[in-house]
Amino acid sequence: MITGELRNKVDKIWEIFWTGGITNPLSVIEQFTYLLFIKGLDERQNEFEANASLLGIPAEKIFDDEQQDLRWSNFKQRPAEQIFRLFTDPEKGVFSFIKNLHGDKDSAFSRYMADAIFMIPTPGMLEKIVTQIDALDMGDRDAKGDLYEYLLSKVSTSGTNGQFRTPRHIIRMMVALTAPEPKDVIVDPAAGTAGFLVAAGEYLQEHHDSLFTKKELKEHYNTAMFNGYDMDSTMLRIGAMNMMLHGVGQPNIAYRDSLSESNKDRECCTLVLANPPFKGSLDYDSVSPDLLKVTKTKKTELLFIALMLGMLKTGGRCATIVPDGVLFGSSKAHKELRKEIVENHNLKAVISMPSGVFKPYAGVSTAVILFEKTGIGGTEKVWFYDMQADGFSLDDKRRKIDADDIPDIIKRWQDLGAEEGRKRTEQSFFVPKEEIVAGGYDLSINRYKEIEYEEVAYDAPAVILERIESLEKEILEGVRELRGMVG
Repeated sequence: MITGELRNKVDKIWEIFWTGGITNPLSVIEQFTYLLFIKGLDERQNEFEANASLLGIPAEKIFDDEQQDLRWSNFKQRPAEQIFRLFTDPEKGVFSFIKNLHGDKDSAFSRYMADAIFMIPTPGMLEKIVTQIDALDMGDRDAKGDLYEYLLSKVSTSGTNGQFRTPRHIIRMMVALTAPEPKDVIVDPAAGTAGFLVAAGEYLQEHHDSLFTKKELKEHYNTAMFNGYDMDSTMLRIGAMNMMLHGVGQPNIAYRDSLSESNKDRECCTLVLANPPFKGSLDYDSVSPDLLKVTKTKKTELLFIALMLGMLKTGGRCATIVPDGVLFGSSKAHKELRKEIVENHNLKAVISMPSGVFKPYAGVSTAVILFEKTGIGGTEKVWFYDMQADGFSLDDKRRKIDADDIPDIIKRWQDLGAEEGRKRTEQSFFVPKEEIVAGGYDLSINRYKEIEYEEVAYDAPAVILERIESLEKEILEGVRELRGMVG
């Protein structure tokens, strides 16, 4: 979450949009994102030029020689009228430039930018916003993600369709637990702003330096590795820009009703990372029949898990957020889906999260489940972790605090052998498959966790009553003294 000075600056920019007549929160976010994208392109060009200078090679070009006026650093200090003309020139303007950035009209970016509209109405308003955005300190990569999260928090409709923005640190935890590899094909079937895909890309950049020195791996990274689907065109535009700003040339960000019969993608990926909508609206008649074979239900949270199983190749892995009801729901659909994962695939872990993780948007209780698609079973024991703290207060303010279980979760996950023998009273432990089966495939940690109660010794009732009588006498004596003082 952004706080302090940065938050105040963002609020001030929001106010400029509002007082300038752009009052729809999604329109504000969209226009804000376009400008951040334009600024980010210039920063990326600067990085290319600095790296090329160090290596003594020609710099990769986002802006050619005739487009230097369109760079943020070159226009930001010009008079308002000049900046406005640069943005609104339909042929060679800044906005026209980003709409046609890709050249390839079939690319995801071009498709979703085609109907993008520049809405800032006056030179003065544009100049004010450019000046304010230029003053934002966005050097920390976390700040960019947190800024998006904060902007999205201003959308009053957030969460009404079961969509809750996933905090960046939870996304990064899930990415670290699945450890993406350079040859992975990664899918998020409810991608939103592409937060999971961006984090996966960042993980690969940090942990696989050689990825960008091998032509085929670099091409795979830029064109085939990242796949995100959503039904919200605004989110698709933001997601595509988000991916490009993070160095992915042509991500496959596409409009798709992932649960519908029209989605034919099956056994197409090796890693699924997702936080699908819970209790979202659903056109049941259009749901793919093969998903209903796995779990005959109208509950989107169950259908999305069935979809993930269908999209994964054998050996593929998945980390997804689920509402607690998925873990212990007693309907036939709930039980059959849990049985499917435990009996026919390899359920590896259930990480229970505190209910404040999604505040201030929602107080829903959730967990992260991790499994591998095998088709032949493989679940021998499941690792449970009871996350108590995620580094932020669990109220609506979500202040940064010291208590944070996430580093411990990642450390223990990477050395599961050391988890053998942990007691059920500890924060993490294994539960054998046989016990889960005997418990009706219940995956709630509370079913298996043991709580140690400390014996507390109280005084005998007669002693407590004697103490109360003594206190009562003292009170009455005090009242008498007060009456004497007031006459």
